[in-house]
Amino acid sequence: MAYEITLATTMAISVLFALSLNFISGFCGQISLGHAAFLGTGAYASATLTKASVPFLLTLPASAVIAGFFGFLIGLASLRVRHDFLAITTMGVGFLFVGVVRKQDFLGGELGMAGIPSPDMSREMFMVFCIFLAAVFAVFSLYIRRSWMGFVFDSIADNEDVTRILGIDASRFKLAAFVIGTAGAGIAGALYAHHFRYIGPDSFGFVQSVSVLAMVIVGGIGSVWGVAFAAAILSVLPLLVQFVDDYKLLLYSALLFAMMRFAPDGIAGIVRRSAARFRRATP
Repeated sequence: MAYEITLATTMAISVLFALSLNFISGFCGQISLGHAAFLGTGAYASATLTKASVPFLLTLPASAVIAGFFGFLIGLASLRVRHDFLAITTMGVGFLFVGVVRKQDFLGGELGMAGIPSPDMSREMFMVFCIFLAAVFAVFSLYIRRSWMGFVFDSIADNEDVTRILGIDASRFKLAAFVIGTAGAGIAGALYAHHFRYIGPDSFGFVQSVSVLAMVIVGGIGSVWGVAFAAAILSVLPLLVQFVDDYKLLLYSALLFAMMRFAPDGIAGIVRRSAARFRRATP
């Protein structure tokens, strides 16, 4: 039973993390290759605060605010770059985060932080709590997706120049997407730290950023349920099959290539097309 609880908790945290990137890349069309840095920011913030005797539940909003603040700064600095240049910029942020953490002794340096306090709840309750937070963020994402803000995000993703011509302040909405997405990643990082009770620089490197991007693209970029489904499956696959864990980066890179080549709209697009064909075939 403990193993199943661990898997379910890992899936919920991964779903929340993937949905946070989907808010940036899926809704607003801003490709980020350093999103794991914000997961790490939340993880280190929560771990440091709980070691200082701050209650776990108070570290969650603190982690969201800290990660969201850094997301605001990075988003502000990235407003003048788009597409490939934005991807390269965010990838640099990811490498910078790992490099800075390695040099900070109070964060554990190369060895990382071990012995992170467990939340004041049972493993079962923590699992339910993680699932609840992932579900809340999913519902929030669906609400934003179908609101006027979602239409603005779609416009920016389709053609930012036309959006600006229409009199919409695209920069403000891009920053909003970055802040919300990175704050969500910060909460996922806090849960990650207290779930595994150990964090290190390698936990939030380039491989993790590519992994979460693969979840978003495989699920269907912009699709809430598709991304959640892909994140749930891909997050536990390395835990179930050791071969996958040994070649995680290769597998995820191959998935990215295959999806972009043969099914750019991901699992969600495949399901939509299949459902449409079924309806046409049904008398």
